[in-house]
Amino acid sequence: MKVIDIIQQAPKTVFSFELLPPLKGQMADKLYRTIDELIEFNPKYINITTHRDEVEFRELPNGMMEKKTVRKRPGTVAIAAAIQHSYKIPVIPHVVCGGFTKEETENMLLDLNFLGIKNVLALRGDGLKSQSTFVPEPDGHSHANELVKQIVNLKRGEYLDPEIKNTAALDFCIGVAGYPEKHFEASNLDIDLLHLKAKVDAGADYIVTQMFFDNQKYYDFVDRCRAIGITVPIIPGIKPLALINQVTVLPKLFSIDIPEAFAKEVRKCKSNDDAREVGTAWAIEQSRDLIAHNVPCLHIYTYGLSDNTRQIAKAVM
Repeated sequence: MKVIDIIQQAPKTVFSFELLPPLKGQMADKLYRTIDELIEFNPKYINITTHRDEVEFRELPNGMMEKKTVRKRPGTVAIAAAIQHSYKIPVIPHVVCGGFTKEETENMLLDLNFLGIKNVLALRGDGLKSQSTFVPEPDGHSHANELVKQIVNLKRGEYLDPEIKNTAALDFCIGVAGYPEKHFEASNLDIDLLHLKAKVDAGADYIVTQMFFDNQKYYDFVDRCRAIGITVPIIPGIKPLALINQVTVLPKLFSIDIPEAFAKEVRKCKSNDDAREVGTAWAIEQSRDLIAHNVPCLHIYTYGLSDNTRQIAKAVM
């Protein structure tokens, strides 16, 4: 089932969550345990992230440095198919611009279609850590709206190679990311909203937001989206804080604000366990308020940690 149909047909707020694929060399046992611990709360779909290659420099025994290109979390397509097959829940793999050519993207989408996966989240993704700005692959996409257009073209049966005849149309539901406090690279929120509208105009079916800790930021964001003609559903993304240092790290990484009342409680914590409790309690209150405002879905970024997500779901769903 497609995400857009799930949220449009649901009589109340639904629940979903996001997972990371296993690190290379590890099995999927931990990932399956996370799903098993959350399945009783009736998640309507599960997101699975996609990770680009990374460049590392490793010292050789002779003291020289060797440049290595590694993908630490491969297997998104396979694990998405395995989850969907095992749990009979729609899985939404992320499709990213960073690190992939248009041809590789087309092939990934073909694989997903063959495996019965009909939902994707189209993202630009991150640049390499060594790059000050995002640099696309040669013959890759620079922006997420271009990626959305490629997926929409495939929905029309239009492939990259015009010589291919009798092409099949691929039917995907397309989600994109939105930033209630703007993307960190955008000069201001108005410009960022125009970038978001370009993704929706290109064919996105819904928006899921970056994490936020002040619900008013989300409500204001939705109002501003509606004011410029964005009418698709906007799903709030919730990240329960789990470590003391996240109160300072997350704002730097994601250009988000931490409400002072929340930050003050975290600063009182003596351990990460204390911070996790505070973060979970804050996320529960956020979630209750969002549900009271009839949001279409509560999407929780688990990062593989099920205990706090379970507490949130148990309290509000």
